[in-house]
Amino acid sequence: MHKEYLSSSVEETRELARQFACSLGPGDIVCLNGDLGAGKTEFMRGIAQVFNCEEQLSSPTFSLFNIYEGSFSGQPLELHHFDLYRIDSPSELDAIGFYDYLRGPFVSVVEWGDKFPEAFPPDTGNVFIESAGENQRRIVIDTQP
Repeated sequence: MHKEYLSSSVEETRELARQFACSLGPGDIVCLNGDLGAGKTEFMRGIAQVFNCEEQLSSPTFSLFNIYEGSFSGQPLELHHFDLYRIDSPSELDAIGFYDYLRGPFVSVVEWGDKFPEAFPPDTGNVFIESAGENQRRIVIDTQP
């Protein structure tokens, strides 16, 4: 599935993320791609709202990785949130145990995953966010059928 959207506000970006997150389930991996300040964190906030863990959300930029305890449809669900901005090589991914945390019965969202496309299985979803004007963002969602 390939869908494109134009968002004119933070709330519209979060709403698109909430709609998208409703299609996610345990084992799904999503990469959020875009320049600094594009809106990846706001998109992540929308995802976290769907899984009832928004209050736990913090930027993992310095810790690289956060685990949020949430739920979906009344069932417990772990949301893994990675930020690979400060990672420079695939060997660093191994060193931090990235692959162990990526695989399992949880939803994984990875910011800056486009730095290491070889690290992800072919069914990984991708969300691309870019500026489309002063207050607008172009959001492209690519997922496998």
